[in-house]
Parts: sequence; C-alpha cells; structure tokens
Amino acid sequence: MKRSKSGDEVAGAARSEINPAAFRRRLLAWYRGNARSLPWRETSDPYKIWVAEVMLQQTRVAAVVEHYNEFQRRFPTLVSLALASELEVLVAWSGLGYYSRARLLHRAAQFIMTERRGKLPASAAELRTLPGIGEYTAAAIASIAFGESVAVVDGNVERVVLRLTGRASENTAAGRGFVRAQAQALLPHARGTATRREVQSGGGGGAGTAHSDNPAGEHNQAMMELGATVCLPRVPRCSECPVRELCRTRGEHPTLPRAAQRSLPVACLLDLRKRGPATEVLLERRPADASVMPAMVELPPLPLEAVEGLEPALRIRHAITNTNYYVQVFAPRRGATAQALRSAVPAESRELQWTRTTQLAGLPLTGLTRKILQRLKVMENPRVALLE
Repeated sequence: MKRSKSGDEVAGAARSEINPAAFRRRLLAWYRGNARSLPWRETSDPYKIWVAEVMLQQTRVAAVVEHYNEFQRRFPTLVSLALASELEVLVAWSGLGYYSRARLLHRAAQFIMTERRGKLPASAAELRTLPGIGEYTAAAIASIAFGESVAVVDGNVERVVLRLTGRASENTAAGRGFVRAQAQALLPHARGTATRREVQSGGGGGAGTAHSDNPAGEHNQAMMELGATVCLPRVPRCSECPVRELCRTRGEHPTLPRAAQRSLPVACLLDLRKRGPATEVLLERRPADASVMPAMVELPPLPLEAVEGLEPALRIRHAITNTNYYVQVFAPRRGATAQALRSAVPAESRELQWTRTTQLAGLPLTGLTRKILQRLKVMENPRVALLE
C-alpha cells in the first residue's frame, strides 16, 4: 500500500520548489514600488484591518473602498460597532452584498466587548473562534495586524503558487495542502526578524509602509497584490512580473472548469407617489427568518406573467455568485395598468410600506434595489418627478 505523505513531508517538498529568499527579495521590492494605495493599508489598527478583511471576502476591491470609508466614518472603533444596532450596521453595509458578513461582524464585536474585554485576538487560531472569521480571514488579520508568520491563501495567492510551481488546479485535500505548505514556505519569519539583506533590497516608500516592520504581513499583502494586478486569471501580465524568472508556467495554467453561469429573468415594481411636497416609494421588507437577506428592504417582486407585453422603465443585469439576474423594472402609470401591477405583487408580500425618498439612505436596502433607485435618480433627488 502506498503511504500518504505527512504534513512535514508535504512542507518539505514545497520548500524545494522555489528559492524563498530570492523570491521574497524580488516580490518585496516590486510591492513597495507598485502596490495600490488602499485605506486599510495606511493603518496598523487591528479593528480597521479586521473590518476590511471581512468586506473583502468575495468582493471586488473597488466596491469595498467606498463602503469601507463610510463604514469607518459611522463606526470608527470596535466599541462603536458593538454598541450599534443591527439595523444601523446593515444600513452601512447596504450595497456590499453577502449581508450575513455584516451580522456576524456585529455579533463578533459584541462578543469581543463582553467576553474579551474589548480586545481582538492576536493569533489566527484564536481569531477563528469569532463569528464570521474563517481560515483565510484569520490568517490575514493575524499577519497584517499582529505580525504572525502565517500564510494567507486566497484565490490570488493560490494562482501565484500554482503558476510558480507549474502545477494545475486540483480541488483535492492534497492539492490544497500543497498550496498552503508552499505559501507558508515562502513566508518570512515573524515581525522584526527579516534579514537585513531582504529589508535593504526592498527599497523604501510606497504603499504598505505602515507595516514595513512586519515582514509576514507585508509579504502576504504582496502575494495577494501580485495575483490581483499582475498574475491575472486570464491573460496574465508576465512581462511585468517581478518573479517571472522564478516561474515555471509564465502564462495561464490548467484550471478546473468553472460552474456554468445561470441566467434568471425577474421583474419588480417601482411605484412612486406624491404626498404633499414629498415623494414616496413602495418597498417591501423581507421576512426576518428568510434564508437569503433576512430583514433587508427591496422593491416588491412581480410575477413574470403579470408583466407580459409591458415595456419596463429599466432593464438591468445584477450578478450574484454564479447567477446573472436579468431584471425588468416596471413603473405603473395611472389607471388600470397601475392597479393591475400593484395587485400582482404576491400575496405573501405582507411587509409593504410607503417610504419617503429622503429616508432611503437610512434603510438596509438590498444591493439590487439600491442600484435601481440610484440608476433612476430616485435616491439622489428626493423631489423626483413621478414616472408618467
């Protein structure tokens, strides 16, 4: 019988793949001169780094930046987040999607205040005991905020490691173990233990200088940055890669087939009315026990058969994970058509409410609803004219 390799043997095999010191020198020099300027890279506050890493889960950096700044303005400290209501947290999170992240972040802040005297855990192992923090997020916070020498492995880092070593994607325990071991083998030691040669060759200035005394944290950020900006999934920019000479692939690598994207047509109702000088919009609150986006507020849904033959006021595509929603937004005109559309809202939609457009910014709107209201200028202009 063939004996399976132990963790130490896997790590040992990983160490032989790349020269770690040469790799780190090139990567660090590139990162310090080319890294994007991002708000969470300009701080050493563990709370701010924690919030950023939770927001970055399955979300594009560009989408996170705007929400991160606003979230920090509303909740600048862990104490302020813990004392806020869940509704306030959801309002600040509105538009980022995956709202369970916001609820778990809020719950974790309250746990830290009541059970840990307001102190965020400093190790990856302890961080994983908090709600909403998995292996990747724990490693990111522990290394970037506290200097722990633990590798962060997200999709970007996995792609870099596989291309460096000439491996194909492999969705098995052995494949994931190899990537983790290789990423850990490339990692420098903990805070303050980088060699003089590595630090001097890295240069000065640039993004990430707040963590220049944190080799592990800076290295992890550099690995993720390399995958996000140079070692791209499609058409990688190999000519710009600082570790090109160490790479065995130099281009795209064999990957597992992606899950097919689903296309789903949906329709919703945009009903506006005047009440004196105010404009109101009809909204629906999702049930508190809904399996998806509980207690969030959205435009009422419409059955597709109810809008057959009608021209929508807006067509918009909205992607969530592996589903593309092709949304038609219908704005009823006065008369029979308006009444018919209102009557077509499913009977189970009991949580309908008229809301002033001036109050929309204070509601936990779903990302799709926020996108529609902004696209049609309902949120920006509280005196919007009724659609006719």
